[in-house]
Amino acid sequence: MDRHLIGVIADTHGLMRPEALEALKDSELIIHAGDIGSLQVLESLRAIAPVVAVRGNIDKGQWAKALPKWEIVSP
Repeated sequence: MDRHLIGVIADTHGLMRPEALEALKDSELIIHAGDIGSLQVLESLRAIAPVVAVRGNIDKGQWAKALPKWEIVSP
């Protein structure tokens, strides 16, 4: 059986805490479940692993328009 480490985070509201980055550091994929707050948060996460992200109700502006409202992730 293959095992993969998937990190899940949400509600960062534009703030990427060092503790969160440390917790996600070994992830092979990161899922951000919305309320990202800024493109910089996604860039910080993408420096660790590929990111699947969805738009939350606070995610506004041009950068957020490209984010889907929902996403399906499968192995």
